[in-house]
Formats: sequence, structure tokens, C-alpha cells
Amino acid sequence: MLESIISWSLSHRLAVLMGAAFTCLIGWVAVNRLVIDAFPDTTPVQVQINTVAPGMVAEEIERQITFPVELAMGGMPGLEGLRSASMFGLSVVIVTFRDGTDIYFARQLINERLSTVGVPAGVERPEMGPVSTGLGEVFHYLLVPRPGANGESGMSLTDVKTLQEWTLKPALRSVPGVAEVNAWGGLNKQYQIRVDPVLLRKYGLSFDEVVASVPRNNFNVGGGSIDRSGDAVLVYGVGRTVDVEQIGKIVIASREGVPIRIRDVGEVVIGHEIRKGAVTYGGGGEVVLGLGFMLMGENSYAVTTRLRDRFEKLIKTLPDGVEAKIVYDRTKLIDRVIATVRQNLLEGAFLVVVILYVMLGNLRAGLVAATAIPLSMMCGFIGMWQAGIAASLLSLGAIDFGIVVDSSVVVIESILEKIAHHPDRKSTRLNSSHANISYA
Repeated sequence: MLESIISWSLSHRLAVLMGAAFTCLIGWVAVNRLVIDAFPDTTPVQVQINTVAPGMVAEEIERQITFPVELAMGGMPGLEGLRSASMFGLSVVIVTFRDGTDIYFARQLINERLSTVGVPAGVERPEMGPVSTGLGEVFHYLLVPRPGANGESGMSLTDVKTLQEWTLKPALRSVPGVAEVNAWGGLNKQYQIRVDPVLLRKYGLSFDEVVASVPRNNFNVGGGSIDRSGDAVLVYGVGRTVDVEQIGKIVIASREGVPIRIRDVGEVVIGHEIRKGAVTYGGGGEVVLGLGFMLMGENSYAVTTRLRDRFEKLIKTLPDGVEAKIVYDRTKLIDRVIATVRQNLLEGAFLVVVILYVMLGNLRAGLVAATAIPLSMMCGFIGMWQAGIAASLLSLGAIDFGIVVDSSVVVIESILEKIAHHPDRKSTRLNSSHANISYA
């Protein structure tokens, strides 16, 4: 078999060269379409279910939220395991599926089960986390408050967090391949009504009346239309508050025709939610840290590049009171990994040629053996492309040039040895059973 293949190859050299060129062409196409990452993602197929329950302690959350969610997840197709964490104000349940399970099919099953879970009053419905993995964090950036241009006071942490949530996050979230954009640090803006108990008693009001009056006087309504000269004029009642002053004017009740407003029983201020953490940078105080996550199965290099380009455009539109900077970019790590693999392969091929030339005294023999390296790599890239294997440090490093050229070196050395002993023989034939060269 081997003898006939080699004989046919020697007789049809042009066809062999065209086949090698075609293999290189397909391999080049496969390289450009490979998913590139620094390390292989070994995260199993899993979905995270989060439930926010403000004010509830861990024991209540475990009993009233975590356990019902875990109970509803049981018996799903492909289910392998459940694990959970219950902490103050938050329940996290992680559902793991068998390898090969479609992530969107798994999320559909979970969504159907979550519709049957009942949660206590005042608790948000359980929500699934983004379609990402443990290695999905590909982009980190900082928003640092800075003084204004003319010595003016810079932005507060509340303003910076608002800028992140309402300006940067929507713009970055729209980048193709991005699963989620989260943030750490900063203060979440709140409009707070600080009620004075003494004033409540003075006006004969209860705290529940104050609480009920806010949503009752804070919405817009449609009033139909008015026909006038053949035209229909839409009637729209605008009652939604937009600032502190309007909230203070909300009427709670009336006494003898005199309205009692929110501002009469307390003060309305702009505050923040109860904070659960902080981020500092360079010893210069608190900042806001943004994290970009990519979708499961996406090309991390391409997604990170798009995120960086979009972020650099957004930086130019930010106000003077904040400074934005990139602190982690996955593309830099990937470039270093690819450069390391490329350097090792090039140095290996160079050493093969040099050693064969020194040991055998034949430069052509070394070049012939070195051609096995790119051809074998192209075949490997084609297989990785078809199998959906990402090009990472481990997968590329597994293409060992030493093993690739080992047989080529042995065969070439045997050929040169036979040629040296029989320089006057022109035609050769390989004896496949003994891996030696005989002459006709």
C-alpha cells in the first residue's frame, strides 16, 4: 500500500503539488474561521438563576426561595447537578446539564419551570443569568471621577454609576457577541423620601398613607380623544414625576380642603441604594469597574476587539468630570499566546533544517523535512475547524513539530544513506516492509 502510494506520487508530481497547495488553501480558510482564545473553556453547560430579595436574611432566602427553585428544576432532560448559595438579599442556583446539551434548549426548559415557582410578596421574580461561561469576562474598564476643567467639582460616584448604567452599558451591550455588561462599585441613584414621625403625628397621617400616595400620583394616563372640526385631538394626562421638587408636591391627603403634601411631612433627597461593595484603583479612591461578557461559543478575539473599538469611541463623548481607561483586554493575552506558539513553531522548523544540514550535509533534505510542518498544521487546522475546537494555547501547542517531522527525518536519512552508497543509480523504489530503499 505505502509502496504504491509513493510510486504514484513520484510519477504524478504535479498532482501532488496541486494537492498540497489545495490543502494549504483550505487550511488557510480554516485558520481565519477558527475560534481563537487564550485557553480552552472547560466550563460545563450551566445556567445561573438569580433572585433578588431585599431585606431577607440567608435562612429565609434558603427556605422560601432557593429550595422552591431547586425543587422545580428536578427531573429535567440532561440534568446533571444543582448547587446553590443563599446570602443576605440574594439567592443563586446553578443548574448543570450534560455535555452537548444546547444551552438555549436548557434555558427554555428552565424558563418553563420558573413560571411555576412562587416567591414571597415584594420579591422579584427569579431571572436567568447571561448566556456566558466562567471565562466569558473578556473586557474590563474603569470610570474614575476627576475634577472638572476649570477647577469645578467632578462627578460623584452616583453620577458616574448613572453614566455607566444609562450611557455606556446600553452602547456596549449592543455590540455583536456581547452577553452582558455589568458594573462593580459606585452608588445606584435613588430618590428618597425621609419622613419625619413628628410631622406625621401632627397631621394625623400614617406611614402607609405616605407610601401609597407616591405610586398613586406618579404615572401618566390616556384620556381618549376630542373631535374638533374633523380632527381628533388626543388627550394625555402627564403625572409622572421627574425631579425632587415634583415628588415633594405629591398630595397625600387633605384636611378641611387643605392638601397635605410629601414635603409637609419630610424631605425629598437624592440618595443611593444600600451598597454591598466598593472598587478602588491606584490608591486614589473609589471608582466604577465595568465588565464585558461574551456569549457562549463566540470568538473572544473578535468580540473583545469590537468592544474595545466601541469603548474608544464612547470615551470621546464622556463629560470632563470622569476619566475612562481599559484595564483588561483579552486580545492582548491572546496575542501573546499566539506569538509564543508561532515562535516555538518557527524556531522548531529552523532547528530541524539546521540539524539536518549539519548532520547530513544536505540543505535540500532539511527543507524537504521542514515542509511536513506547515502541511501537517494545515491538516490539523482543517480538523479543528470541522470539530469546532478553538485555537488556544493547548490545542495549538498539541501540534508538536517534533512528532510531525520525526518520520520525515527517518525516511530522508535512509534515502540519503542509500544514495550515498549507490550514487550511480537513478531510479529508486521504497521497500515498505523494511522501510529501506532498494534500486532497480
